[in-house]
Amino acid sequence: MLVLRGLAGALFQLVVIGTMLIVPAGIFAGEWGWVRGWQYVAVYGVMLFPATVALALFAPASLEARMRAPASAEQPRDDKIASAILFTALPLYMIFLPLDALIWQLLGTPSELVSIAGLAVSIVGYLFVAWTVFKNSFAIPIVEDQSEAGQVLIDNGPYAVVRHPMYLGMLVLFAGMGLWLGSLASLPLALVLILAFAIRIRAEEKTLVATLPGYRDFQSRRRYRLIPLIW
Repeated sequence: MLVLRGLAGALFQLVVIGTMLIVPAGIFAGEWGWVRGWQYVAVYGVMLFPATVALALFAPASLEARMRAPASAEQPRDDKIASAILFTALPLYMIFLPLDALIWQLLGTPSELVSIAGLAVSIVGYLFVAWTVFKNSFAIPIVEDQSEAGQVLIDNGPYAVVRHPMYLGMLVLFAGMGLWLGSLASLPLALVLILAFAIRIRAEEKTLVATLPGYRDFQSRRRYRLIPLIW
């Protein structure tokens, strides 16, 4: 049952991503058959479905955590605000990509080689996100006190790179996606995503310091929050 539930959730996620890319391309540029957009949706699906099955078989608690309905009553006010900003910024970024690639071309279009490199980078970003979910069965969609559920500190695997590897993976995924789809302007726009992630990280770490034993020490040992060697 977990496999089926996971695959249903994966299909929904794929439909949402496809809709945010293809519908603006079709409505505003008349490109319902936008090749790069459909290719990205296909590649994402090829990654998403096997990863979901692998999680269900080898890390079921992690998949359950990602699918668990958020208990918004327990979500701190700071995280509600941060989540609203983040979950607004990400769809707007994705909708921007087809508009810029097909219509505006604000900073021009990347070369074929850069576009292919962008696809490779995006795949690496997705794999980093999947690795994070696999390692951390407490990586739920919102911030809340999980001490009663027995939350423990994870400091190895992707957490040996930065304190918030899922957000790093997402940032890499989206930046690479923009290059593959043909939008150079997506790179400076990714700075807005960094700001959105930073707001979420601030809210998340406030709760983790208060509820997760050892997290303050982890902060001192793992200096960088999101971007290695920078922040």
